[in-house]
Amino acid sequence: MNRNNVYILEDRGLLYITGDDAQEFLQNIITNNIENVSENRSCFSALLTPQGKYLYDFIIIKHKSGYFLDCEKKIIENLYKQLNLYKLRSKVDILNLSNEFVVASLTKEKFLELENSKDEMGFTIKFREDPVILDPRSDKLGARLVINLEKLYLSIKKLGLEVSDVAEYYNYSHKLGIAQIDTNNLQDKIFGIECNFEELNGIDFKKGCYVGQENTARIKLKDKLNKRLFAINVLDGEINSEEITSEDKNIGKLLINNKNPFALLKLENKKFNFDNELRCGDAKIRAIKPNWL
Repeated sequence: MNRNNVYILEDRGLLYITGDDAQEFLQNIITNNIENVSENRSCFSALLTPQGKYLYDFIIIKHKSGYFLDCEKKIIENLYKQLNLYKLRSKVDILNLSNEFVVASLTKEKFLELENSKDEMGFTIKFREDPVILDPRSDKLGARLVINLEKLYLSIKKLGLEVSDVAEYYNYSHKLGIAQIDTNNLQDKIFGIECNFEELNGIDFKKGCYVGQENTARIKLKDKLNKRLFAINVLDGEINSEEITSEDKNIGKLLINNKNPFALLKLENKKFNFDNELRCGDAKIRAIKPNWL
């Protein structure tokens, strides 16, 4: 990607969590450690079911007296309702600011040109009072600017950036093995740890209790991780089935079927042969080996 490209991620939404109990409220339910989030440090995290299954994932950014949750926009209303279920009597306000704020992605090279930036995943600075974050999942995804919509294009101009086709950003994310579109298709079908959240810096195994912590820790400590979510390349034909086979043996299931598909695939002896040509309905496919594996 060109160093001066910027991608406006209109499919992302933003919740804002504030109030006296905001930090404790989030700490009790999310997979990562909110105590490590500061004006200079953001994190990737998730909300799981009590059984440890995937529900939602998001990037958490400290902003003023509260926290932004940067998540896929199509799930934001359901995430809002889920958080309110956990709120109970906590002194917490949850606001949907998706119509006022927007997320834009710029390259790591451009981020490192900014004053006070550091080459550390999750490192956060301010540009014209707005947070800019080097992606905490993978620095290869570049940085994210969270900004009021009214200020967006002036900031783009001041940064010397050129608005580019967002498909380029998501194609690149797919090659990195990081699912960001149609993640609602993963809900309650896959364990959070099978989504590679440990490798993407989304789980803190030392923080203590959170929703779904018991099963997540058990899979990790007993070395029971035998499936993973991988990006899929379609080599030929058309996908018209969810079942994925290798030599007529069922080895997985397609969970996200769009321009950038993802599948849950079985590991053999904790490994996966990425050279294997697989079948999914009438299609020939191959799993993409992510750089973090």
